[in-house]
Amino acid sequence: MVLVHGAYADGSCWADVIPLLQAHGVEVSSVQNPLTSLADDAAATRRILDQQTKPTVLVGHSYAGSVISEVGDHPAVRSLVYLSARAPEAGEDYPALAARFPTPPASEGLVFVNGFGHLTEDAFLRHFANGVHPTRAKALHAVQGHIAQTLFGTRTTAAAWRSKPTRYLVTTDDRTTSPELQRFVARRMGAVTTEIASGHLSMITQPRAVAKLVLDA
Repeated sequence: MVLVHGAYADGSCWADVIPLLQAHGVEVSSVQNPLTSLADDAAATRRILDQQTKPTVLVGHSYAGSVISEVGDHPAVRSLVYLSARAPEAGEDYPALAARFPTPPASEGLVFVNGFGHLTEDAFLRHFANGVHPTRAKALHAVQGHIAQTLFGTRTTAAAWRSKPTRYLVTTDDRTTSPELQRFVARRMGAVTTEIASGHLSMITQPRAVAKLVLDA
């Protein structure tokens, strides 16, 4: 199992899910994306995939849906799991697609300084981490990954979901990625789809549900 985090996060966001997977005898690796470019994040994920010795489920949260779409054709990958995630067609202008759906409130708190962006504390706590205990949410805010200003606009060159079995988790209380957009891309992929009442960080608010989903995959 290879887990890939999204924007404003790091690999430790999977800390509640990893022990649940390991309890089932699953080998788990969590990628540390630099969030400096899609190419850099894809390379970081490929390095971990190259180390896998068994058929692997590749899991991407949020922005990392673009990453797993880009690298999911790796021969180690058996199937893909998208959690509240982007799922672009190859070469698609994904921001233009997202603009067809309601604008989530978390985006109002995105601030760029010297070419890198982060969420304000208010936006992070109220919207990105809604449903997370405030103490934990503040800690997550303190270690949030800063994203390159060009990151979200970079177009993928592949859509691995077209050739690999795919599952999608829709988070219905999400204030970072529109649930309507999530449902649209899940339908477009023909993914086996599950919906849960959670904010964007389902791996923290509902780790057992997330663990079950990826174990099923």
